[in-house]
Amino acid sequence: MSRHQYDLIQCMKQTGPSTGLVCQQCDGRCPICDSYVKSTTRVRICGECSFGHLVKKCIICGNGFEEGVPSYYCLECVTLEKDREGCPRIINVGSSRSDMMFSKKKAEKSS
Repeated sequence: MSRHQYDLIQCMKQTGPSTGLVCQQCDGRCPICDSYVKSTTRVRICGECSFGHLVKKCIICGNGFEEGVPSYYCLECVTLEKDREGCPRIINVGSSRSDMMFSKKKAEKSS
């Protein structure tokens, strides 16, 4: 989860056998601390986040992709055992993104 966006919420359910996939833009980034160094352990996600329309979406940013890349935790998060807390998928869009959507709808109605 991004350290500079405190309004994002992670799934945090018990992880399953499925591997978390990310888009090319988020490739190499730790889903917990946004670090780009020393990727070690593969990210596992829960059963609910690994099927349906969520399969083709990045676990960090939520953008769709054609071909996903496996995500990895950094060495520091593995050492601190943050990789065992649960599913790291971001389940909400955040206030800045939702404000942008509401302002677009408002502009469409006024025109």
